[in-house]
Amino acid sequence: MARLIELSGLTGAYAARLFAEQGHEVIRVERPDGDILRRLPPFLGEKQDLEHGAYHQFLNAGKKSFAVNLDSSAGQRLFLDFLRQADALIVDHPLLLDDHVLFEANPKLVVTKIVDGGAELCAIARSGLMSLTGHPGKAPVTLGGHVPLLAVGIYVAVATASALLVCKKTGREIVATVSVRESLESFVEQAMIEYSFSGMITERRGSRGSITALSGALPCKNGHWVISQINRPGRWPKFLDWIQDPELASDPSLEQEDIQQQRRDFILDRLRAWAERYTKTELVEEAQRRHFPASPVSTPLDLVEDPQLIARGFLKDIDHPEFGRIKFPEGAIASVLGTQLTPAPRLGEHNGEILSELGYSDDQQKTLIAAGAV
Repeated sequence: MARLIELSGLTGAYAARLFAEQGHEVIRVERPDGDILRRLPPFLGEKQDLEHGAYHQFLNAGKKSFAVNLDSSAGQRLFLDFLRQADALIVDHPLLLDDHVLFEANPKLVVTKIVDGGAELCAIARSGLMSLTGHPGKAPVTLGGHVPLLAVGIYVAVATASALLVCKKTGREIVATVSVRESLESFVEQAMIEYSFSGMITERRGSRGSITALSGALPCKNGHWVISQINRPGRWPKFLDWIQDPELASDPSLEQEDIQQQRRDFILDRLRAWAERYTKTELVEEAQRRHFPASPVSTPLDLVEDPQLIARGFLKDIDHPEFGRIKFPEGAIASVLGTQLTPAPRLGEHNGEILSELGYSDDQQKTLIAAGAV
């Protein structure tokens, strides 16, 4: 298994966590006063300190923490000693150490650089993603949370894994560069191709689908649900039999697909008024019984209580020494070894272990601490 060192924010941290899920040894190198990831809200429990951030607990689960001051010469020498025993390094900001210095310390090192990041909202807007999100004629919107940056983390993980395979085959150092901008722009490739070939500009869809009239996210008694029905012969009467709407049933022309498209808003407005009498579970279960494609619009609360995700092992319990048993998402990529993640480390928790492994005596470690290197 590989030893991977990580110095990065959200994107690289998620990439490294995917490696930890597979059983690789992942060490997060941090400043002695902690990094930004530990300071991101929300916080677990009542304490708002470096150990209670939810993002830290999630993204750094399964890792070790090595706190070292890379601004000091002693810290840089210590980092290079540590690097000699690593297989890969993930960074998202320029180090004070040039690439040739890193490769002098370890000629078989893989370095993955995350570039073109900057302010998160600016990166999302520049990529073109925001031009596709929101309601027609309204201002563009962005996703909640940090979903786009975490999605880029998958590209980082793939690049790092690929580079490790090439390095193993060739025995030479490799620099793999992953552009946040280009990774996000890859999600807009279809819209770019459509415009290049036809001049067609992809429009925002809002909460409604783009192919069939009977398609969109609609409110119901306890949230929202989605129906997406392709118009096929005989389907419209079955749909009317389900919702029992006299206004829709009074117009036989609505069975024709082109008429449905013309009167799409009317159809969905009638469906919306009907659906508000039911819960999303009632609607989806009845739709499935009648063979209509439908889904709840799941909230994060729905997901953490989803029995299917629990049964499939995507949500796993982690026994935390302070928070008790908490459920964490784990296993979007199946763990071949069945690795169980450990709780996120305390700041510098593994300093002593790593320094002893590098051959530093207790007195030498005290000297490093006194010099501000760790």
